[in-house]
Amino acid sequence: MTATAKARLKLEFQALAPSRWRDLERLFGPRGACGGCWCMWWRMKRLEFKMRKGEKNKKAFRKIVASGEVPGIIAYSDGEPVGWCALAPREKYPILETSRVMAPVDTELVWSVTCFFVAKPFRGKGITCQLLKAAVAYAQTQGARIIEGYPVDSKKGRLPDVFVYTGLAPAFRSAGFVEVLRRSETRPIMRYTVNSKRRS
Repeated sequence: MTATAKARLKLEFQALAPSRWRDLERLFGPRGACGGCWCMWWRMKRLEFKMRKGEKNKKAFRKIVASGEVPGIIAYSDGEPVGWCALAPREKYPILETSRVMAPVDTELVWSVTCFFVAKPFRGKGITCQLLKAAVAYAQTQGARIIEGYPVDSKKGRLPDVFVYTGLAPAFRSAGFVEVLRRSETRPIMRYTVNSKRRS
């Protein structure tokens, strides 16, 4: 797809509020985006996640949304939900703390972008990069100074979508993120740092 074709895809971005839960259901479908995850992979211990895959994860995630917490951004095309980006203060994702590859870089307070899901007909159209920019903009409204991501950076060509749910490094670079640390050959930690000029 050409850059011109990508530019023609006009998207609207909205924070996931309780009133938009049905939109997320429609986007994720019966599999909860992937294997009954319902975007709970980073929010609970692995054994607990395996025991709760499917409907229990869905209920847990819906409870988070109903509480008023905003766990991410939905992208819409012509009023239809077509993409999702999960983000929250890093402490909302306890699994990150136990990860060797994604362990904290330093003691700075950061927001983490942990997951993307794009409806199949809309993949490969640059939506991830646009979602990232929308996520950064939202995080800034909440006072975030550093937004962090954990994309895949592979030279093996196109990987199956199921393996790149944390995003791809080129999309992060296009959205203004820079690599700050790499503990794994294919998994950099990338950050967008808000400076005074960007905020003004």
